[in-house]
Amino acid sequence: MRPENKSSMSEFLLLGLPIPLEQQGIFFALFLGMYFTTVLGNLLIIWLIGLDSRLHTPMYFFLSHLAFSDIFLSSVTVPKMLKNMQTQQPFIPYVGCISQMCLIIVFGCLDNFLLAVMAYDRYVAICQPLHYTTVMRQELCVSLVAGSWFFSCAHALLHSLLLVQLSFCADNTIPNFFCDLPALLKISCSDIFLNELVIFTEGAMVVILPFFSILGSYIHIGMTVLRVPSRRRLFKVFSTCGSHLFVVSLYYGTIAGVYLFSFSQSSNEKDLIASVMYAVVTPMLNPFIYSLRNRDIKHALEIFVNKAKFLK
Repeated sequence: MRPENKSSMSEFLLLGLPIPLEQQGIFFALFLGMYFTTVLGNLLIIWLIGLDSRLHTPMYFFLSHLAFSDIFLSSVTVPKMLKNMQTQQPFIPYVGCISQMCLIIVFGCLDNFLLAVMAYDRYVAICQPLHYTTVMRQELCVSLVAGSWFFSCAHALLHSLLLVQLSFCADNTIPNFFCDLPALLKISCSDIFLNELVIFTEGAMVVILPFFSILGSYIHIGMTVLRVPSRRRLFKVFSTCGSHLFVVSLYYGTIAGVYLFSFSQSSNEKDLIASVMYAVVTPMLNPFIYSLRNRDIKHALEIFVNKAKFLK
């Protein structure tokens, strides 16, 4: 069969999650609830940080951008999945598929850089406390966030431009609930050597460099704490860094399942589980992880609740 070129491929078929038809309603309600929880939870984090002046610090400035990114990461994938489950018409136009893939890369990569920036912030706060205000000044914080946005968009644009040069076969089936880069490369009829080379070089560096930056920050934090060990100091460090470490573990674990192991011969079910964790579960959990273990966030929430009660 003669392969179709990229201009004649009008749409892709998203197979979605392997949910029996009689259980579609239950899972629709479940994912809809998870999506609303994600949006409302992250919006609450952003609102509380803007509401309480005591949260106008570098750490919460970065956290607000992470919450913003998580809202859009989930919004790019979940509403389309819910629509497909409801209408039973799991098709997505070619342009829509490429756009969805590009946005997923943007916000996924942005999370990656922001987690590294937040680790650096914790390193300065714990290892160089006397210089914290001079090092983490507003100009640097804005530059770090702006740089994260720039490199995330450039990274996504690079892979999108390489992808639109490819041709696709008559088989336009994507075994996932969103258009991800590995799945699109698998159904391409073109030579994908350059695409894979960029993924395993530039793409790997985009993930590995922030990861090692996080690792290096926490190694220095650990060494600093162990020099003068005390129960109070250990508790303070754990309460400050525990939430971030948990989110880092969750993020890199799921992204490895989606974008590294997807090129292996592993089952589609494992890839789908990793995709759900990456695009649905992790953005939903982040607000809970940071709020439940953070006294400042909980205090700001108490102020907000008390004000709401007073207005009533």
